[in-house]
Amino acid sequence: MTLKQQLSTLIGKTDLEVSEQQIDLLIQYVELLNKWNKAYNLTSVRDPSEMLIKHIMDSLMVGDVLIGKNFIDVGTGPGLPGIPLAILYPERNFVLLDSLGKRITFLRQVVFQLKLENVTPVKARVEEYQGDEPFDGVLSRAFSSLNDMVSWCQHLISTEQGRFFALKGQYPQDEITQLPENITLVDSHEITVPELVGERHVLVLKKLH
Repeated sequence: MTLKQQLSTLIGKTDLEVSEQQIDLLIQYVELLNKWNKAYNLTSVRDPSEMLIKHIMDSLMVGDVLIGKNFIDVGTGPGLPGIPLAILYPERNFVLLDSLGKRITFLRQVVFQLKLENVTPVKARVEEYQGDEPFDGVLSRAFSSLNDMVSWCQHLISTEQGRFFALKGQYPQDEITQLPENITLVDSHEITVPELVGERHVLVLKKLH
């Protein structure tokens, strides 16, 4: 089975609406990631078929939870979940932030080859990065703890509209009890990713003041 057939089958097991053109872009991204990974070591997942499940589907399934138009994907690595989400939602904007130059070089190439007009790769440390205006959402699947995520990213969102969207495996009860006083859990979504072993959760958090 080709990668395209595999991805179409996986998407068919969900409620996602993905066009033929979007599937083609997602496959091009996986092919680029696979090619660059040999030299740049961007992900520990080596098999493109596995990338479809662990990277593409895992990212796409977060889409339903998102609220807003402008997002920043912090510690994006090779562009996860930002690139798949940007392909799925061309009307939303994504800043992809990472402090490692080689990852940003790769992402610039992805943006150029896939002609993604709603993606801006930025090389910076999160605590030093200041957007032009607050984002609707901070996305991350890279942070070790919720506390680190909210502490380092508070300046990126507003109190009213802004939300943190934290991608986690198991439900992190301990981390939730350790959140700062001005951060509250708004919602938690258990996400089912076709053919992925293990739990996935998206936690939605906001600032109180």
